Amino acid sequence: MTLTSPARVVYPGAGIRKCDVFAYYRTMLPWLLPEIAGRPLSVVRCPQGAQRPCFFQKHLLAGMARVDALPLEEEDGTRADYLVVRDADALLELVQFNALEFHPWGALADDPDKADRMVFDLDPAPGVAWPRVVAAARQVRDRLRALGLESFVRTSGGKGLHVVAPLRPACPWSRVREFARTFAEAMAAADPLSYVATAGKAQRKGRIFIDYLRNGRGATSVASFSLRARVGAPVAMPLRWEEPGRVKRGDACTLASAPRRMARMKAHPWGDIAAIEQDLDRSVSRSARKRRG
Repeated sequence: MTLTSPARVVYPGAGIRKCDVFAYYRTMLPWLLPEIAGRPLSVVRCPQGAQRPCFFQKHLLAGMARVDALPLEEEDGTRADYLVVRDADALLELVQFNALEFHPWGALADDPDKADRMVFDLDPAPGVAWPRVVAAARQVRDRLRALGLESFVRTSGGKGLHVVAPLRPACPWSRVREFARTFAEAMAAADPLSYVATAGKAQRKGRIFIDYLRNGRGATSVASFSLRARVGAPVAMPLRWEEPGRVKRGDACTLASAPRRMARMKAHPWGDIAAIEQDLDRSVSRSARKRRG
């Protein structure tokens, strides 16, 4: 693949060029590719660099030869070709087309109407200390575990943390969205001084927004190991549950440090997440029976 404009600066403050971004994604292929392969995908493209206007793209672009197309029905009833990465060449082609961020659906392209991952995005208001975000993630984990659901954590590459619960077998989007909404609202009701489940900024002062809106057909969340189009080239990094308290903030891992971390670890921090079998309906029903008993 020919990389055009390799010397163009993408992250001005850090002097990171397009060739550096390409080299990062080529190095991280063994980790990133399983996160996005075979899923409908949106990307954030930044043709003029991360600090100039960027935009989301979810439809196949003319000139793409390696990226697959998945015809899906839009909300208005029309059909459009969504991006799907099947292999390393397709991922790197998107980088050549100036993609910096990768945001997959929580569903597979072969079964787009059922979610196999549920995501809670913990988004702190300005001034909320990092230890509070870490405590919130652990509380989400513990509440999910009480319902029979195991979960995993990653930095968002921004201010917060994501808590991710695999669903196997996959579950209809309507069921996942309703569960996530009820879960977030229950946390906010139990501790209204710490949490809010509504997106309005006026209600978020001093609180952490439990964003459950990632859990709907067509919604996405950033992939583990994806860069973010933000100052310093931060990375959304999966962590072991004992690690969030050891990092200073959600954008602590960067293009420079992420490959070194994974070279040291040699294994995914989440282990074999794909092998976990937990059904949303059965887990919640089992928990309800225990409470009644």
